[in-house]
Amino acid sequence: MTMVVRVTLLAGLSVAAVVGWAQAAAAPDVAPASQTLQAKPGGSPSSASPPAAGPSGAGQGVSEKTGAAKVGAAQAAAPVSAAAVKSATPSDKPVSAGQVAFMEARLADWPQLGKYKAANAALGQPGPGENRVVFFGASMTEFWGKYGSSFFPGKPYVNRGISGQTTAQMVARFRQDVIDLHPKVVVILGGTNDVAGNTGVMTPEMTEGNWESMADMAKANGIRVIFASITPATEFSWHKGVQPAEKIRVRNEWLKNYCQTHSIIYLDYYSILVNDTGGMKAELTVDGVHANVKGYQLMAPLAQAAVDQALTQ
Repeated sequence: MTMVVRVTLLAGLSVAAVVGWAQAAAAPDVAPASQTLQAKPGGSPSSASPPAAGPSGAGQGVSEKTGAAKVGAAQAAAPVSAAAVKSATPSDKPVSAGQVAFMEARLADWPQLGKYKAANAALGQPGPGENRVVFFGASMTEFWGKYGSSFFPGKPYVNRGISGQTTAQMVARFRQDVIDLHPKVVVILGGTNDVAGNTGVMTPEMTEGNWESMADMAKANGIRVIFASITPATEFSWHKGVQPAEKIRVRNEWLKNYCQTHSIIYLDYYSILVNDTGGMKAELTVDGVHANVKGYQLMAPLAQAAVDQALTQ
């Protein structure tokens, strides 16, 4: 089957966004002894990377449409020189040579295809009867199984999360980190960093288009789709003033409706994590954005129930 993917190219990242990304990336990775999981403002501009860091909805399968998969917002980053970064830096927040080097390397591989290249090659193809599942997302996915949390021991589940990524970057690496691994199911969790604007301003429609693109690509390759809700937050430490709570709620409503109308499983993490102000419950988070061990413990059975449902379709 031949599938054409339409990519919308934007003008690229603003220098201000790059500066903020570089400053966040160089923050120290120190975990206080008082917590098993603790957020680190480094690793990527996204969800401040922690060094620690709802029941599955109804629905089945994916859309029956074939043909073009829409890439609503696969943003391409224009090259940013070290001089441009330094000249745009506020005098009270200088960017170091190390930060500039980090950003130059990151911009050379904007989707971060290099992160899992070797691991993918070593993984190989699924064995006979193996129900391989790929968990695909940003920091909430990447940190699952690290810093004291447990990632489905004994299950043939593959973690392909990259902290800080937006859905645009996820679309760009979907073939390498999902399709080429030949899973039976993919669990997609993305959108937090779209709201945060990690790769530039993203409208709800751009996020929605990227979700649709991933669903279309998975379906065209015989992979069953589970979409997880964006997890709650009222503030992003790396991007103050965004006021994300309502934006996350609205995006989740769209995603839930999309899943219902396209026979896709909706995995509702949001409802078990959210407090009465739209943020994450204090006892379930290390920093207001990322789950702690207890948070992942609550999420795990919901994810497993969704996977079990998908595998019976």
